[in-house]
Amino acid sequence: MTDHLEEQEMEAEALSAIFDTAFEIRSDDQPFVWAVKLVPVDCGGDEEEEEAANHVMVTLVVKVPLNYPEECLPEIDLEIIKGLSEDNKNELLAVANAEAESNQGMPAIFAVCEAVRAWLADNNVKGLDDASMHAQMMRKAKEAERKEAQAKQQFEAQKKKEEMSEAEKEELAVRKRREEGTPVTDETFAEWWEKFTAEMEEKKDDEQSSSAEDKDKAAKNKEYEERPSGFQ
Repeated sequence: MTDHLEEQEMEAEALSAIFDTAFEIRSDDQPFVWAVKLVPVDCGGDEEEEEAANHVMVTLVVKVPLNYPEECLPEIDLEIIKGLSEDNKNELLAVANAEAESNQGMPAIFAVCEAVRAWLADNNVKGLDDASMHAQMMRKAKEAERKEAQAKQQFEAQKKKEEMSEAEKEELAVRKRREEGTPVTDETFAEWWEKFTAEMEEKKDDEQSSSAEDKDKAAKNKEYEERPSGFQ
């Protein structure tokens, strides 16, 4: 238990350093109870700016079991400060608990806070707590639009990744061919031999033609030199 206590106290110190006045120790006797105020946009402590920029806010409340974090998960609850319905709260609680489970066995509260804050940032719109039919329809339309944009972004990213992968594969194939050369088979040797003999025949013909021209020139020169001169 002593080891658990020390680790919990260290985690509390870290959370206090990270979240400053947004972090609160509600019970400093075991089991500890911690609370963290979470908003989508950090305004550096400016309350007026924070109120204007953030349409949704919550306080994450954590009850820390004695054998946390090695042997069990934290007990998580949410207090709505602004802009969320009970359905939103339940959805956000599911996000928080899932993140805690994915960090089981290690200090998890900061990761949980980040997951909650990310959800708040994605849903930082007015009227989430409006239970009217029109408001629900508007929220669903916006959510569908957001998911469509997200899916399109993911598709484009995957497409780009695949295109890059194909280009990389082609480059690797070219490098491999350069390093290994063309493998010699009966077909490739026959093709090479045909080209080689054709080039040699062409070279031979050129040499013979050149030799014939040289002989013709030499004969003409000799004939010219042997002509009798008109001068005695």
